[in-house]
Amino acid sequence: MTLADRIASFRATLAEWLRGLYHGLIAHPAYEKIEAEAEDLEDAFMLACFPDAFGIPSPVSYYTAELLPYLEDEYQAWERRMWDRQSILERKGHQYHF
Repeated sequence: MTLADRIASFRATLAEWLRGLYHGLIAHPAYEKIEAEAEDLEDAFMLACFPDAFGIPSPVSYYTAELLPYLEDEYQAWERRMWDRQSILERKGHQYHF
C-alpha cells in the first residue's frame, strides 16, 4: 500500500466519521424536533376540524366532514393518539425537560 493510498483511505475514514458526528450532534436532534412540531400542528388542525370526535360541539363539523376521505389514514392515527392521554402528557413533558 502506497502512501497516497493510505492518505486517501485516511481521508475517506475521516470524512465518514465527521459526517456521522455531524448527523449525531446536529442533524438528527433537529429532525426529531421538526417532526414533533409538525405532529403538534397536525394534531391542532385535526382537533379544529373534528372536535365532535371528542364530544365538543362545533358548527363547522358539517363542512369539515368533506375532508374525511382525504384525511382517513391521518384521522385514525390522530384519534388513537388523542385517546392515549398518557402519551400526550409524556410528550409535552419531554418537550420542556430536554
